[in-house]
Amino acid sequence: MIYLELLGGLALLVAGAELLVRGSVGIARRLGVSPLLIGLTLVGFGTSSPELVASVTAALKGSPGIAVGNVVGSNICNLLLILGLSALFAPLAITRAAFLRDGPVLMAASVALVGVCLLGDLPRWVGVVFLVLLTAYIVWCYLTEKQEAPAAALVHEQEAASVPPLGGSLAMGIAAALAGLLLLVAGAYLLVGGAIELARDFGVSETIIGLTVVAIGTSLPELATSVVAAARGQSDVAFGNVVGSSIYNILGILGVTALVQPIPIPMEIVAFDIWVMLGSAVLLVMFAMTGWRINRWEGGVFLAAYGVYIAWLARAAAVAV
Repeated sequence: MIYLELLGGLALLVAGAELLVRGSVGIARRLGVSPLLIGLTLVGFGTSSPELVASVTAALKGSPGIAVGNVVGSNICNLLLILGLSALFAPLAITRAAFLRDGPVLMAASVALVGVCLLGDLPRWVGVVFLVLLTAYIVWCYLTEKQEAPAAALVHEQEAASVPPLGGSLAMGIAAALAGLLLLVAGAYLLVGGAIELARDFGVSETIIGLTVVAIGTSLPELATSVVAAARGQSDVAFGNVVGSSIYNILGILGVTALVQPIPIPMEIVAFDIWVMLGSAVLLVMFAMTGWRINRWEGGVFLAAYGVYIAWLARAAAVAV
């Protein structure tokens, strides 16, 4: 039953995210919203919606290890697993103008999260600061891309164009978005409940389950989007999706989670995993700025690093048992 809960929750989260994104984008297109704004907001938030609902649900259930581990683990998964797999499909060309703006934001958000973790808890005021920073980032991106950086703007417009069109009326788009939201809530409830039971049955910490099972599961929309984009030769979309999702995870998901339910930061994450996340971001910046592309061998390095990380967590779980 635990595995059915986990699989059912993951399936509902993926289906819910797909419906929410397609419904929301369909509404925006019907209302004449620009592809740039759609890519910046709806697509970015939509692919991160499983992480958001899962973390908020875990926080409300009193499981900070899953709530925070999901975000930290998802970012590690984004930067090492998803980017690595995408680069193996096809080397990822990087738009320099977009990365020179988004790369420093990713690094700043990662450093800010390290600082918050060292404080030991995630209070509401941090949630407010994170959400204000995310809003400022989106507004800044929209204004600068619209006026000054057409090459960077094209990345987000391609993200919007990559969403399959949803036929029908405005009402159908609203219905699809609402249905997606309901599926997300149901999926998060099942996934988090199953994750808590799995941790108890195996005698491992909820934090390890959050960093692995929950994080990988909630990252499936980003994985599908990035790998498909890379296979189609849309490397900007694949790379931009990973970087954008990682920024949303820290500022948006933890921001909302802290507002809904302030939580303590598990010491396991403070001692090790947050540094792996920061190191992954540093590695990404280093590889991106050497030739403005992620080659296949660099993708292999990302995947090897993720394999070592998962092996370390598995060893820690075995020792704990």
